[in-house]
Amino acid sequence: MPYLTSAREISAIVAEYTNAKTLWIDTEVADYKSRNPRLSLIQVLDNPKDMSGDRVYLLDVLDQPSIIAEFIEKIMINSAIEKVFHNASYDLKLLGNKKAKNVTCTLDIAKKIPYYLLPLPNYQLKTIATSLCSFNNIEKQEQTSDWSKRPLTEEQIEYAYLDCIYLAQIHSNLLDLQAQASPDPATEDLISLSSRYSQLEQQYKLLNSEFEHLQERMKKAMQAQNISETAYYKLTSYERTTVKATFTELARVTQNEGINLDFPITLTQKLQKDLGQNLEHLSVDIEKTISWRLNPKNQEGDIEEE
Repeated sequence: MPYLTSAREISAIVAEYTNAKTLWIDTEVADYKSRNPRLSLIQVLDNPKDMSGDRVYLLDVLDQPSIIAEFIEKIMINSAIEKVFHNASYDLKLLGNKKAKNVTCTLDIAKKIPYYLLPLPNYQLKTIATSLCSFNNIEKQEQTSDWSKRPLTEEQIEYAYLDCIYLAQIHSNLLDLQAQASPDPATEDLISLSSRYSQLEQQYKLLNSEFEHLQERMKKAMQAQNISETAYYKLTSYERTTVKATFTELARVTQNEGINLDFPITLTQKLQKDLGQNLEHLSVDIEKTISWRLNPKNQEGDIEEE
């Protein structure tokens, strides 16, 4: 758990990190609720098997813009190095933003894994680390502590290096679940898949029917009782305005105003039919796509009518 404060020491370890294949990174931010948040710490782990924290380096970059710029230039923009974050969009605001390359976000990975494989109430780092990696007694109160003060407390330092360990373990476990969620389609057991799909389809239809029914009852009851919100829901209204005009009138007005209408429009099936042979005199772009859908079959093996 080396804690580096001097620019020379930080530059040296950043130079080492340029040879890494993957880095697990976290940050702590001072004045994070203000309009001018300041990067306080950059925590980096280069060995996901390290559970002791010996390979977690805490880089104290508070009010050291040149060091932050060096880290962005040598690490964040370097496409050869994979950078793993949890909720990467937050960290990237102060670490290169859209210039950053080869960034992996464990939050994004977790959200794409189906619930039956990852049944979580939320996707916070603490929740995933506890449920997926069996870490216990994770404390997060230091997250909102004052990261602008120096020296940092022992509790802040311990919190900072542990987050990188949690992150690396979460990443490893999520990759395993990701593989389970996306097996090779060529070797899938279609009988098992079809059976499970059918079961869920019936449950979904029943639940969706009840959900829509309850939703309408809630809206009508809240309106009738003049209640704008309950302990669980808030009722809001909005007005949608649709403006329509005939194409000939639109063409006449825009021509008089010098507005360019030279853009493609999609021809509906009805309009194509109405145009008939005149369609051949138009310069058209034709795009063809193939979509697939599953249709339930009845017991005789025929496709059921929808």
